[in-house]
Parts: sequence; structure tokens; C-alpha cells
Amino acid sequence: MSIVSTEWLSYNFEKVKILDCSWHLPNVNRNPRKEFENDHLINAVFFDLDENSKKETNLPHMMPTKNRWEKIVSKLGILNNDEIVIYDNSDLFSSCRCWFTFIYFGHNPKLVHVLDGGLKKWKLEKRPTTKNLKNINQTNYSAIEKNEMIKNKKQIDENIKKKKFNVIDARSRGRFEGTDPEPRKDVRSGSIPNSYCLPFNELINKNHTFIEQKEILNKFSNLLSSRYDEEVVFSCGSGVTATVLALAYSLINNKYTPTIYDGSWAEYGKKIYEKIN
Repeated sequence: MSIVSTEWLSYNFEKVKILDCSWHLPNVNRNPRKEFENDHLINAVFFDLDENSKKETNLPHMMPTKNRWEKIVSKLGILNNDEIVIYDNSDLFSSCRCWFTFIYFGHNPKLVHVLDGGLKKWKLEKRPTTKNLKNINQTNYSAIEKNEMIKNKKQIDENIKKKKFNVIDARSRGRFEGTDPEPRKDVRSGSIPNSYCLPFNELINKNHTFIEQKEILNKFSNLLSSRYDEEVVFSCGSGVTATVLALAYSLINNKYTPTIYDGSWAEYGKKIYEKIN
């Protein structure tokens, strides 16, 4: 169970820890932390996606180190055996990234959920929110890295010839095909050779919930054909929306270990690599 409904959360409110992982693209001029301070789910704690990413790199949203993650989660007041529900105020992508990160660092996947529909659906149903900030009791969280869940650029390059796994890109078709410009100035247009495109928003309904599992199955089956059961690695612009596909794929394949290319197109499409690739 990777996603939970607003109804489920209402019934299990006191049994879970709740994280608000809202994040917005820079060009929309929205401040997720200020929005959280004005309105959020009762008992929710804010998870800052930018602040809680790796600092020692010029690439966006890279996975933090194990030691730093332990400090981050400890300050959030979360224990290793806590059941966690993550939501956002966008189109699920930032909450999915947070979901992926918890699993990558060893939290039991059965205890980490994304709220289907997020804050927008919760409020449309007139469920309670608050401005009050929760008092946090710091914990001593312990993490274990699952390195097999992340691919690096060298592995992606090697796979172009060896074809051991399929790469699926969550960006828009225009960006994937190179007809639309990239939002980052130092990144060229285009895509990883031999990769496929499945825009993440094709898996999201207008009410910010995931489409039905049979529809998800059709999306992937049509894309991968006979290669459906092979290893799949997801990519995007900066490793965020890729996790939407990873979560969706895990809903229809319970044997799948979510796997992404963390650097994604922000790394692979850097103009310094243009002559090399």
C-alpha cells in the first residue's frame, strides 16, 4: 500500500506521522513553507525538499548522505517504526520524491504512504486543517542505504549499449523530443538514447489522485510491450517526477523495487556533456 485515501487518513489520523512535502517549480513564485505555515493538515510537519537534498553538488534534488538524512528525519520527530503519510499541495510529485527517499534509506515500504489527492483533495472535501505548528520531540533515527535503487550516469551510459534495463522519462513529450526548451539554462534539449517517454501527469487525475491501476497497467504495457517485466529505471528533469512513475509502477508490480536515475536530465543533459554524448 503505497497510496492512501483521504478517508483512510481520517480514520487513522492518530496512528501515523504526517509530513507536508509541498514544493513548487521556481517559475510559479510560490513559497511552500509559507503556505504550510498558513494552512496544513493537523499534526503535519513540513519537509523542505530543497533544503533536505544533497548540498555538496550543483545538481538539484540529489539524494543526501546517510548521516545527513538521519539528522533530517530525527529533527522531524520520526522513529524507525513509525507509519508515515506524506502529502503535498501540487501534483503529488514532491510527496512521491519524499516517499522514495524514505524507502531508499531503509524505512519499511509498508509504512510509507502518499496521500492520494494531497492537500487539494483534502480541502475540497472540507476536512480539517490548521495554522498551528506541531511541537516536535527529536528522535534518534537510523538509516540503511539501498544503493540498488539509484543509478548514476556511468550506469546509464553503459546501459545504452548493454540494454540491461529500460529507462522511462517522466518529462513532457516536448522536452523529451527536444522541441521544447529546458527550464534550466545550462541544460540542452533532448533525451537519453533508447529511453521512453511517459509524462508523469498522464498518471494523475484532475483531482490530483492517481488514475486507476488498470489504466496504469495499460500505460506501461503499451510502452514496454514484451519488456514489461524487465528492470525499469525512471528519469525526469531532476529526479522528482520520476518518483511518480516509480510509485505508479510499484502499484501494478509488487515485486518491483523503485529505481531512478537520481541525476536525471539535469545531469545527463548538461551542456558540458554535449560533445561527449
